[in-house]
Amino acid sequence: MPIRRRDFITNAAAAGGVHLLAASRARAAVNDRIRVAVIGLGGRGRDHMRDCAKVSGVEVATFCDPDETRMAQRAGEFESLTGKRPALQQDLRRVLEDRNIDAVTIATCNHWHALAAIWACQADKHVYVEKPVCHDFFSGAQMVAASRKYDRLVQGGTQRRSSGYVRRAIQALREGTIGDVYMARCVHYQKRDSLGFKDSESAPSTLNWDLWVGPGPMQSFNRNLHPYNWHWFWDFGNGELGNNGIHYIDVARWGLNKGLPSKIYSTGGRFGYKDQGQTPNTQLTTYQFDDGTEMVMEVRGRYSNSEGGVSSGLMFYGSKGYMISDSDSEKFKVFLEGRSTPEPDMGRLDDVDRTGDEELSHFQNFFDAVRAGKRDMLTAEINETYLSTAFCLLGNISYRLKRELRFDPGANRFVGDREADEMLRDKYRAPFSIPDKV
Repeated sequence: MPIRRRDFITNAAAAGGVHLLAASRARAAVNDRIRVAVIGLGGRGRDHMRDCAKVSGVEVATFCDPDETRMAQRAGEFESLTGKRPALQQDLRRVLEDRNIDAVTIATCNHWHALAAIWACQADKHVYVEKPVCHDFFSGAQMVAASRKYDRLVQGGTQRRSSGYVRRAIQALREGTIGDVYMARCVHYQKRDSLGFKDSESAPSTLNWDLWVGPGPMQSFNRNLHPYNWHWFWDFGNGELGNNGIHYIDVARWGLNKGLPSKIYSTGGRFGYKDQGQTPNTQLTTYQFDDGTEMVMEVRGRYSNSEGGVSSGLMFYGSKGYMISDSDSEKFKVFLEGRSTPEPDMGRLDDVDRTGDEELSHFQNFFDAVRAGKRDMLTAEINETYLSTAFCLLGNISYRLKRELRFDPGANRFVGDREADEMLRDKYRAPFSIPDKV
């Protein structure tokens, strides 16, 4: 792996003042221990630290979070779990200066995902980044470009690609089990209560609010933004479509074997209460491809029935029958030629290799690929997860503009719609801007 100190200092300085004290060096040889920093210590960050600790040959060396109280809490949990206490660092730029860190996992708020990953690539770190992998379309494309330019492996956190039953379901679709697939329908029904209203106040002294806001527009601290409910505010999150819908969109796109759509329409609202949140709690989004194939994604955040017995999962429809994939039961069923009972031999996982649960398997795959230095080993390589994330972004643009949009996948632009095009790129706050050239 090449050392690129000069490139990183030049590019990272332009991207926001990250300065390496010394060149990072290639470490992930077959017999080396991979030293990891976990960036972002919320609920997903806790999962990252636990899963990384279970992978042989991986050392969780550093925790990073702008919230010192939460970071210290997680460090205590980790010490109780492993007997080891990681180094603590509030500013991720200082983490990236550490040439002894080989890889980072990123579980920050969504608006930080892309910039943190770009900076990490520039600093010669391999990256595991949570879903959705970016907050806006442009930053995702730049993240892919950084991975390629700096030859870093980047895995997206769409861990259902490492699930045995999902891989078997995709195999069945590829084998033509339900014929020519013409539609995928995704559902995620999860009741969420009102946020209420929170007044602005001074951020706690242990929280670096400037770092937390990072690339987003500066605004006053309130307790509906931190620690969790930022998901439901456009400046930092992507609503339920990006929070959980991304998992089903990713599998649907994989099953349909499609890139980006050419038509998008999304409708919905924030129903059942009035609160401070901005994103819809109920949203129906339809995507259409040039050949007429369709994908539908529906999220419901209030009281709801299931659909076909599924509250979180997806259905594929083909010329010979249909498939139901249920995330809650981790099973899939195939119904052929109008029959009301599923095919008896489908959904079995006897012939699928599994190394454990899907999240641990996803991390194991990432570290195996890092050791081998092979991008094609990754089950959720960054370009794939970027494309799936783009569906969430395009759907939200349609929802916010309240109209159907036509998109040109070749040009990565909307067709004749300047207002929509302007929403493909956030307005970043210096010095945390996504660089035009990575």
